[in-house]
Amino acid sequence: MALTFELDPDFTPALRDGITTLWADVTNAGGAVGFVPPVTPEEIRPDLLKHLVAIEKGQVRLLVGRDADGAVAATAFLTLNGHRLMRHWLWLYTVMVHPRHQGRGYGRDLMAAAADAARSIEGVEAIRLTCRGGTGNDRFYAACGYKEVGRIPGAIRVAPGDDRDDIVMLLPLGPADL
Repeated sequence: MALTFELDPDFTPALRDGITTLWADVTNAGGAVGFVPPVTPEEIRPDLLKHLVAIEKGQVRLLVGRDADGAVAATAFLTLNGHRLMRHWLWLYTVMVHPRHQGRGYGRDLMAAAADAARSIEGVEAIRLTCRGGTGNDRFYAACGYKEVGRIPGAIRVAPGDDRDDIVMLLPLGPADL
């Protein structure tokens, strides 16, 4: 069964707990979502609270995917660009699908839902994201239509002696050729 996606859901304690658990489970399974395993939901909560503050300020939109049981199974944060010369694109952050749901096409579904959400925001013509090199995520995003537009070698240090490239990718959303 496919995931059900919702943009800007009501933020309840259950949603908060679902996202922090998802984030920890994805990280602990090797996902490149801002932490290095092992991590607990309590360690993730301060980062989620930063996202929530930005949501309250109208700077970020939350996309949540739920499984058939209603559990949080996927998320993405769409961050509006506040720079007056760059408001025609937004950032996509913390793209996650729970490990128990991976391999079923839900990642592609999440990326399509994020693109649809971005298209619904007036004036947004493209999505930018970054991903950690060495994970294969760049190939996944390329398969979803994103193009690599930049790379900073060794910008991400996951451990002493383990530096990864920071890969910048772009998805144009409409007829504009960005």
